[in-house]
Amino acid sequence: MSTSSKMKGFLKKIGKNCRTGCSEPSYAFQQQVQVAGLPIADRLPDPEAPDCQQQQYGDGLFQCVGGRDEKDDELAQLQYVPLPDIDDGTNVIIIEISGKSRQNSVCSSNSSSYSNSSIMGDNMPMIEDSSPSTTFECHTHWKDSFYNLHDYYLDEALCDITVAVGNKNILCHRLVLACCSPYFKAMLTSNMKESRQQCIRIQDIDESALEALIGFMYTSKILLTIDTVQKLLYASSVLQIEVVANACCDFMKNHLHPTNCLGVRAFAELHGRFELMKVADRYTHDHFLEVIEHEEFAAISFSHFAPIIESSDILVKQETQVYEAVIRWVKQDVDNREMYLSKLIAKVRLPMVAANYLTEVVETEDLIRRSLTCRDLVDEAKNYHLSLHKVITHNCIKNVTSSIRARPRKSTSGVLFVVGGRSSSGDPFKSIECYDLRSDKWLRILEMSTKRRHVGVMAIKNKVYAIGGHDGKEHLNTMEVFDSKKNTWTTLAAMKNKRRGVAVAYLGGPLYACGGLDDSMCFQDVERYDPVSDSWSTAAPLNTPRGGVAVACLDGQIYAVGGNDGSTTLNSCERYDPHLNRWTVISPMKTRRAGLGLAAINGYLYVVGGFDDSSPLSTVERYNPATDTWCFMEPMITCRGGVGVSVLCGKIFAVGGHDGSHYLTSAECYDVDNNRWHTVRDMGQCRAGAGVVTVDCHISDLASAANVVSSV
Repeated sequence: MSTSSKMKGFLKKIGKNCRTGCSEPSYAFQQQVQVAGLPIADRLPDPEAPDCQQQQYGDGLFQCVGGRDEKDDELAQLQYVPLPDIDDGTNVIIIEISGKSRQNSVCSSNSSSYSNSSIMGDNMPMIEDSSPSTTFECHTHWKDSFYNLHDYYLDEALCDITVAVGNKNILCHRLVLACCSPYFKAMLTSNMKESRQQCIRIQDIDESALEALIGFMYTSKILLTIDTVQKLLYASSVLQIEVVANACCDFMKNHLHPTNCLGVRAFAELHGRFELMKVADRYTHDHFLEVIEHEEFAAISFSHFAPIIESSDILVKQETQVYEAVIRWVKQDVDNREMYLSKLIAKVRLPMVAANYLTEVVETEDLIRRSLTCRDLVDEAKNYHLSLHKVITHNCIKNVTSSIRARPRKSTSGVLFVVGGRSSSGDPFKSIECYDLRSDKWLRILEMSTKRRHVGVMAIKNKVYAIGGHDGKEHLNTMEVFDSKKNTWTTLAAMKNKRRGVAVAYLGGPLYACGGLDDSMCFQDVERYDPVSDSWSTAAPLNTPRGGVAVACLDGQIYAVGGNDGSTTLNSCERYDPHLNRWTVISPMKTRRAGLGLAAINGYLYVVGGFDDSSPLSTVERYNPATDTWCFMEPMITCRGGVGVSVLCGKIFAVGGHDGSHYLTSAECYDVDNNRWHTVRDMGQCRAGAGVVTVDCHISDLASAANVVSSV
């Protein structure tokens, strides 16, 4: 409690029984103030004195104020104003001394309620305040004291211990050492022999670093430079001065560079600085291609190098860059490093390397040819490519496809595009949002030329095709394509039928636009687009009209599931064989769904969310084509009708949709290996009926497109 709040209650009463003409009030007032603990000098200002204005006492001012009260009695006041509060007028204590007019006042000891003994302090007056004391705190005392201590240190005055380090003897104060360093505290306050010595020797610490740290103990300041920070971090770690050690770590984090990040990480590991290790690792991942060009890379240990190339977070544009880094590291010291080659090649994702690079570069490398394990890994990668071209079946390489080697790193896995859609306003979007898995961030890029909701989308290499939909006024049959390298949208040939809720599949050559609906009917039509000739043709129609259908490709065939036939939501499914140009009915899902998502991964189909008539769903079903059966999997965290789904980096992403009450900005990710969903960062705009697809491009390719949007 402040002086003002403690004193206000009882000081207000001081002097009220003593008339203004008396000489005693000043003394009585002084005694009462002393009782209360207020800082005063030898004498208080006399409120009757004509020259009485104000006088400073301790950390406040006493001010004299005159006037008359409501009975026309003369009134003299003393105001005690704490100095910090003078400017704002708060915490002012007013002490009144009031009485009759001066000519009628009688001054005698009997007229005062305080006797001489009370004036002299023999009898304590009754004090209404329950806390008749206060604690004064000087906030600069410790700083002033340490300034003095620092002066004594510089003058070598009152020093009682010498710290010997290297060729330097440092005179200082053992109390300061013990207060500022747990290391010295344990040494000087225990029964160790150093506690009784006048000179203690410190081993294995740089003398300039120790002198700087002792100076810090007196001043709380220390100079960090690129040349001294490692020595200071080591010394402060030994002496357990954590505030300096943390400052050194922060300094090193802010000065990481491709030339030093590996060394900083090794230094941090040596001294148990785990947060600095994590930051250095992240920096290495972000600048991997630059780091491997510098001298530190050649000297890196196997135990440090292996986790780097194992990480999904290293920033590369193609997996060949990782392979080449491994071969370069081994060749720096073949005699001592060849033994690690097979372990390192096992961490390279060879199935993600182009087939011609595998056969022309990897397979012909002498180091690879000398290792049976490495040759087996090359064969595994070749079989993966053969399965992609249907030369061998997927079942033959199940162990490969379930391995992390068959999954691209985050930076090479592509970018998730969310195209068009609508929100609660009902107005369709032109806008595009892209999700970068590695940074867990969304960015907007160049918009389409046309608004589109319930649009069909598909990606071919680095291009995104947007087909059909509704622009808010009419249904569309138009198509446009985005080139991620050129950052342009281009209009292409239009479909025959105008429709929304159309689903698009890609079988390695043509695109197939399946089903959809307009205001009068649901379609079973299938149109086929040839990107080479920019022309549309007709394919075999679906067996059932399907608006809001979902399609995906698996083992060279197109699967169409769910949708609405114009009267009811469907659970039926069918499969298209492009060689026979025919659709075949397969087992129905366990739940009726329209506006659903569908993804193919690891030889299975996964159906996600959708609407059962008007109710949004969170359930997920998996289809096994080998047994023609469906089973339920772990449901999503959120119900999502009108959801968009795509596979990114071996996981299924479900984006946006409607939960029955709101359009959603949220997205979640399904780990097929662990059968678990978890949330990812929200989009910037709530969307349902958007097209979602993974595009084979690098996030850096989209930087210029993102800059165009941000500058508009």
